[in-house]
Amino acid sequence: MSEKSPLLHYRLTSSTGTEPKDVSKHSRHKAGKGGRRDKKKTGPKLGVLLGVVIPTLLSMFSVVVFLRIGFVVGQAGLYQSIAMFLVAYFIITMTVLSVCAISTNGALDAGGAYYMISRALGPEFGGSIGIMFFFANVCGSALYILGLVEAILSSFGVPADGVANLHQVLPSGYWWSLLYGTVLLFLCFIVCLVGAHIYAKATFIIFIIVATVLASVFVSFFIVRPVVVILPDSSGLNGTGLSTANYSGFQLHTLESNLLPNYTIDYTTGTMMSFATVFAVMFNGCTGIMAGSNMSGDLKNPSYSIPRGTLAAVLTTFITYNLLSLLAAWSCDRRLLQRDYSFLGDINIWPPLVTTGIYSSTVSAAMSNLIGASRILYALSKDNLFGGVLSVTRKTSRNGNPWASVLVSWLLVQVVLFAGKLNTIAGIVTIFFLLVYAAVNLACLALEWASAPNFRPSFRCFTWHTCTLGILGCLVMMFFINAIYAFASIAFMLLLLMLIHYLGPISNWGYISQALIFHQVRKYLLLLDVRKDHVKFWRPQVLLMVANPRSRIGLMTFINDLKKSGLYVLGHVKLGLLDGLPSDPLQNSYDSWLSLVDHLNIKAFVNLTLADSVRHGVQNLLFITGFGGMRPNTLVLGFYDDCPPEDYLQCNILSTTHDLDASRASMEPQEQPPPFFPSVRGAEEPKDLQEEEYVSVIADAVKMGKNVALARYFNQFNRKEVLGSGRKLRGNRSTIGPFIDVWSLNLLRPDSRGYVDICSLFMLQLASVLHETRAWSQARLRLFLCVEAGRGLKEEEETKLREMLKKLRISAQVQMVPWDQVVALHWQRQGGGESANLESAQNEERRDDEGAQEEDGVQQFPSNAAQLTDEYICAVNNLIRRHGAPQPAVRFLYLPRPPADQSRYHAYIHHLNLLSQDLGPTLLIHGVTPVVTTDL
Repeated sequence: MSEKSPLLHYRLTSSTGTEPKDVSKHSRHKAGKGGRRDKKKTGPKLGVLLGVVIPTLLSMFSVVVFLRIGFVVGQAGLYQSIAMFLVAYFIITMTVLSVCAISTNGALDAGGAYYMISRALGPEFGGSIGIMFFFANVCGSALYILGLVEAILSSFGVPADGVANLHQVLPSGYWWSLLYGTVLLFLCFIVCLVGAHIYAKATFIIFIIVATVLASVFVSFFIVRPVVVILPDSSGLNGTGLSTANYSGFQLHTLESNLLPNYTIDYTTGTMMSFATVFAVMFNGCTGIMAGSNMSGDLKNPSYSIPRGTLAAVLTTFITYNLLSLLAAWSCDRRLLQRDYSFLGDINIWPPLVTTGIYSSTVSAAMSNLIGASRILYALSKDNLFGGVLSVTRKTSRNGNPWASVLVSWLLVQVVLFAGKLNTIAGIVTIFFLLVYAAVNLACLALEWASAPNFRPSFRCFTWHTCTLGILGCLVMMFFINAIYAFASIAFMLLLLMLIHYLGPISNWGYISQALIFHQVRKYLLLLDVRKDHVKFWRPQVLLMVANPRSRIGLMTFINDLKKSGLYVLGHVKLGLLDGLPSDPLQNSYDSWLSLVDHLNIKAFVNLTLADSVRHGVQNLLFITGFGGMRPNTLVLGFYDDCPPEDYLQCNILSTTHDLDASRASMEPQEQPPPFFPSVRGAEEPKDLQEEEYVSVIADAVKMGKNVALARYFNQFNRKEVLGSGRKLRGNRSTIGPFIDVWSLNLLRPDSRGYVDICSLFMLQLASVLHETRAWSQARLRLFLCVEAGRGLKEEEETKLREMLKKLRISAQVQMVPWDQVVALHWQRQGGGESANLESAQNEERRDDEGAQEEDGVQQFPSNAAQLTDEYICAVNNLIRRHGAPQPAVRFLYLPRPPADQSRYHAYIHHLNLLSQDLGPTLLIHGVTPVVTTDL
């Protein structure tokens, strides 16, 4: 891929969420001329050697190579030392492979590992890990400064006994050490404040010095003869008085005595050493692998430089550490290794040279961590994850150097210097870096598992196995080093994650969680075989048709309770044809619908369609909504009446969401807020569909095997008032919850006798599902059984009904409702006896309804509908209202199947209107599928 191609002169959009350069957040934040000035401000870019290899080598060498090689070998022995290096480098190699994969999958910006993690795992995880990585670099910089102070005092500090050589003139003690560390840190601060380019030149000079010193160290092992080394005085710690140790040269007995571990007290801290504590100190020599990545914003080509430079530095340091460990174990007495951390200078051909190397490499490592911390802080402030808290650190100099971030980082390092001893904070730094490495591996693993087509890094030497091993290795070593620090760091990270999740802005980086969810959902949807459906595991999967959500708020929240963890889809039909339109007019509407779903806190999908009629649109939605076994089995419609819709979604209902997004929108000014919903239909405006088309929609759904529910008066339903209100019993503190009334008889068929047809059982199941939800758990289910007292079957029917409820495990209060007078009113209007009229009605039904006979036990709209007088239906309505005290929260009524003859559609709607008149929130339900079972 040529960088000179004009077509490719942009930052690649990758699966990590990297944006094209011309629309990056920073350029958007400083749009127009300011954006052009940013390009001019950019200083010279760094290559592989100066930008990655040298900073990484110097950061990894630093303290360990000169001050802690003897400590590690002396305490752990050669065998365990090599084992420590193998474990440490195994962990960091897995991490480096993940870093190389992510860095070669698109362009990188400032922030290094933070940028990789945040663009892969999202702002919550990336921001929390970014803060942890920032603190890790801050503590690392302090660690190296303290190591340098320790080295200076070892050479030039006045001993505790007061007997000093001519060059030992520096006073020692805690406050003096703090003063020396402050001065050294200020020098590093000045270099980093000037800019990354000056820092790169300084590190190159330091690298030449360190390379020369290392060469002299290796040569000294071979040419320096055996000597007796005077040890630093430690009588104040152990009282042994030993002051000398031997450098024997290459002797077999020396090597044999240094093979096995011999953990003792650290003479600088007075604490007992162990494998974990020694590994924590040693591992700090491996934490510099991110030094090059941290400079990603200052690199000429990060995707090219980071993999090659980091791998070269890791291999070089691994070979160097193991060779030095072998040479030290082969030639130095155990006491020399344990009691003199600066022994390399004592046995060197020119001791001041090693001292110079120690000072140079440690200063470079401290600067590397300081400038790395400032770049991470600057990246965090640019992303605005913490609002205005980090806004001050966003300021840069004329050449683009984030001087404010450097200043804040320097102050925090100064605070950490109060810890005083190098080994005191080594464990904390190690835990922080291990957590960051685990997050990098997790980011790469998530990208690999998501199988996103845009994740195709040019570096292919990794698999999900390497990522997993890296994660496990980091986590195991975290708890092995210090379980308390590990728990505390993870808890701190989770706290930051939650804060960013709830208070941070929405990003457009792309969320890996969405890709992973898609991957898993697709896999499980393929396993969800519709042929294996069973009635035992039936659940409502609802398609709610909404003409205008402004008038359907109560219904949408109610259906959300009714779905019982099933599929819930909000459907909407926009009238029109795509022919002649420049684009899909529905695309801009999805944001409003999704914002409404978020605002109402309902778990629903949104499906919109464009059709020439509402009927065709509903057919389209019933045909195409869902996948595999997740398809709607129940259609819910609003009731067809002449009541003008009211606007329950006030003009500012989404203002909370828009206000919350104000800060986010400020970063993305090109994204306009989603449009509002249109105003509700006025009383004089015509409806989008006529009653014939409305009944046809019901008939279509029944033909397609869908259950149907018609919802009326849910504009009166207020969920908070219904579920929050409760009547206290006299003399008792308990409350009575809302009532759910079920009238399972087809009240438009006075000749009907059955209570156990499919439709009735479906009503019972829905009422039971609603009652079992947590919000409705205090509600009471009332089942009304209409009986004719003159038949003498009242007790028998009640017994049968209670037995059925017991078998179905439905807890309900059964109430017997005599309706002799209502039924008699119907037959009297027909003229003649009840039995004669019943027989004639059935004969007429058989003649006139041949094309719409009763199917699967579901009763039809009666063929003698013309004989159902308004007086009879009003009497039924009055019967329901009389037995509805106290007023229920919702009623379930039997909805008969629509007539086959379209000429009766008007009578069908008219009778339903009279039946449900002024009943409050009511669902008229028609079920066509078995939904209950008594089997286990």
